[in-house]
Amino acid sequence: AYSIARLYNVNVKALADWNGLGPDLAVREGQTLLIPVAATMAAPQEVVTAPGQGSPTPTPPSAATPLPAEKTKPAAEPVKTPPAPDLGAQKTAASGTAKLAMPVAGKIIRGYQKKKNEGIDIAASAGTSVAAAGDGTVAAITKDTDQVPILVIRHEGNLLTVYANIDGIAVAKGDRVRRGQPIARVRSSDPAFLHFEVRQGFDSVDPVPYLQ
Repeated sequence: AYSIARLYNVNVKALADWNGLGPDLAVREGQTLLIPVAATMAAPQEVVTAPGQGSPTPTPPSAATPLPAEKTKPAAEPVKTPPAPDLGAQKTAASGTAKLAMPVAGKIIRGYQKKKNEGIDIAASAGTSVAAAGDGTVAAITKDTDQVPILVIRHEGNLLTVYANIDGIAVAKGDRVRRGQPIARVRSSDPAFLHFEVRQGFDSVDPVPYLQ
């Protein structure tokens, strides 16, 4: 952490606070870090990936820290994952019995796998409205290393939801949002999809049980 703080000319304590680093300030191989910068309305935080494994999904800080971190794009090589359930028929408006609502309606094309894919990828057409999975507060709006927006919502009980591969963000940091409220659109890509994560404090968890 000290070498990264020197490289970007930032305070090492601020770097640790923003990224949930432990007392030893250790940085995992492949971890993506938020770099503290002067707050502006338009400038998102810069990110840097620590040396190590190609492009794994990073782990964000605890929900109690000022900002959660973001997700990098999936690794280039294909990863064999267990078949993911198809929740395509489950609309956000009809998910009243689940803890969280589906942010978009679609088939899960890539399932959760700890340290390989820290969320799920849901197929959806470019421009599809992305909805907040639950009531909460917009904790961060930043970008990944490819300058693709990432949005993080903090919910009750140290729960975070992360929305990536999006554009057209319709909310601002600090806004209160309601379950089912439009917050962004699915970004154009091939294939087009929404990357969705659920994090309990420091750790990622499989989003599917929260959506059923």
